[in-house]
Amino acid sequence: MKTFYITTPIYYANSLPHLGHLYTTIVADVIQRYKKQRGFDTYFLTGTDEHGINIQRAAEKEGRTPKEQVDYVSAELKKMFAEFGLNTENGGYNIFMRTTERFHYEGAQTLWREILKNKTPKGNAPIYKGFYEGWFCAPCAAFKLEDEYYTVEGSDIPLCKIHERPLDKVSEESYFFRLSDYGDELLRIIEEKPERIRPEARRNEVVSFIKSGLQDLSVSREKKSVSWGVPVPGDENHVMYVWLDALSNYITAIGYGNSEKTGFDKYWQNVTHLVGKDILRFHTVYWWAFLLAAGISLPETIYAHGMWLDAEGRKMGKTLGNVIEIEVLQKYFQVDAIRYFVMREMVFGQDGKFGYENLIDRANADLASGLGNLSSRTLSMISKYRDGLIASGKIRESNYLNAKRAGINADEQELVSVLQHTRDEFLRRFDNFEFSQALELIWTVIARIDKMISDAKPWELIKDENQAETLNAVLYRALETLRWISVLIYPVMPESARKIYAQLGLNDDIAKINPENLVWGELAANAKIGETQAVFPRLDKKKIMSEIVENGKLKMENEASTENAGEKTTNEQPATNDEQFITIDDFYKVELKIGEVKVCERIPKADKLLRFEIDLGEEKPRQILAGLAEYYEPESLIGRKVVVVANLKPRMMRGLESQGMICAASLEDGTGEKPAVATFLENVDIGARLK
Repeated sequence: MKTFYITTPIYYANSLPHLGHLYTTIVADVIQRYKKQRGFDTYFLTGTDEHGINIQRAAEKEGRTPKEQVDYVSAELKKMFAEFGLNTENGGYNIFMRTTERFHYEGAQTLWREILKNKTPKGNAPIYKGFYEGWFCAPCAAFKLEDEYYTVEGSDIPLCKIHERPLDKVSEESYFFRLSDYGDELLRIIEEKPERIRPEARRNEVVSFIKSGLQDLSVSREKKSVSWGVPVPGDENHVMYVWLDALSNYITAIGYGNSEKTGFDKYWQNVTHLVGKDILRFHTVYWWAFLLAAGISLPETIYAHGMWLDAEGRKMGKTLGNVIEIEVLQKYFQVDAIRYFVMREMVFGQDGKFGYENLIDRANADLASGLGNLSSRTLSMISKYRDGLIASGKIRESNYLNAKRAGINADEQELVSVLQHTRDEFLRRFDNFEFSQALELIWTVIARIDKMISDAKPWELIKDENQAETLNAVLYRALETLRWISVLIYPVMPESARKIYAQLGLNDDIAKINPENLVWGELAANAKIGETQAVFPRLDKKKIMSEIVENGKLKMENEASTENAGEKTTNEQPATNDEQFITIDDFYKVELKIGEVKVCERIPKADKLLRFEIDLGEEKPRQILAGLAEYYEPESLIGRKVVVVANLKPRMMRGLESQGMICAASLEDGTGEKPAVATFLENVDIGARLK
């Protein structure tokens, strides 16, 4: 069986869990589920880096021992991972690695000894003892070169360019790794197989750093300065430099150099390291040189992802008040919605923007109104029109003309070809770490099936006995497409995919279905669908954002305007009886626009209201509530072009914000025919204004 080994960085145990920890671990989890689906024997590592001066200082500040500090932080990280379904029990990581484990000490010391046995590419000893004098950044866990720090006027102590904190003056005996001897070899390896480091822009940064000239690296600290670390073999006065210690976890966790773990020979040949772009140098130049020195093969892939910025494109930080809080995510959002957002929103390898509003908008548009709406409307029609039984999707030749009249191609092969191509392209892009683009393909199919349903109008087909096979075909094609989509999106949204799959009446393990083997038509006719329920509840953006602001979780720049928008207006005066006419200027104040109904659904416990999402040619559809539930089936209005009062002041109804009004005709006393929604006989552009 093919093997696949994926790692996150092991997170430094001096601070509590944050979005960065969560993001990289979600990506690794998605990849390992995908690989497992494809038939790979996978191994997934995450964990904590628990040594170094920064840990010592953090522990002292909190009144703890270093061991108590790392135990506390590791426990908090494990807790967060469990809450987001990333732990072993939920199909997530195989090992939560900790560098304070005894087997890691054994393995790291073995690596040191193996390095000592060999020679550098230039025939020198890889490790030698010398004397170090220079500037050290504890948060970076790195000694700084001159171009990596700056000094402010009036101070003799330089600041780290990354952390903008004072550096430590270090003057002590040290063991050095002869990194300067490995530059040519590293460049040769990268040139020979450039795809080892991705994306290309980050690879170019590594190459540039190597070409600028590598300097020998201090790989130990005197124990009297830093006591918290792995002892250097044969020298009780020194502990290992944190990066040599920390990076070796990727091999000690799978059995290298120790007697407790196994799997090194099995998994190491196919390892992929996921790292933040800020630590890429350590995982390529330093780590690769250590491995070369020890005679160990290099990782198959090292992929540096980007950083999350706020919605305005600024770096996140507590001083700006724009940090994404883990507890806020836990309180207001489904785990699968968060997983989908981070995989879809950030093009992997580039920076991405993350704001609570962005997350709500994406969840509502793509999940509630997209996949969720397609699933619920299809399954509800199966229940309503076919008593919950899946009818055959075949159309006999004698009914081809009826299908054509309904706008349905009697031959399903066109849709099958589209799905097969989408599936193959999805797999290709996933294999290439193009997750956002892969998911975009799926949502193109969702839009296609939505359009098929809207064009065919099943609520009209059910009234015509001659269109029974056409109706069956429409419903079957939607159901079978949902089956394919469930399998494809499983790695990204495992729980939601399982729910949709079960609602189709299927009970096999979706995690074990290789999407490569999907075959059209495997939904059995006359089978009963499962119990239906909404998978993605719509999020009330205004309510959620209001609570986040009130709880002090986010400093919104438009806080004042948000509060003003929520105030009740008391100065609006009703029109007097004398005002029987309006001027043309008054008419111009009313903005009537043409919109297309994209979503229409009933509101629970509201007998009269329907909730619409209407495309007015704007950046995103408008949510509008209208009292038409007694007169129209929701499905019959999807795809209809309607007239909307677009500049009506938003108002709250049943806890939802209505952002306009749909125009319909009826007698004021209610004695006439049912209200008729205003529309057009001629074709008219979305967003056109009535004049």
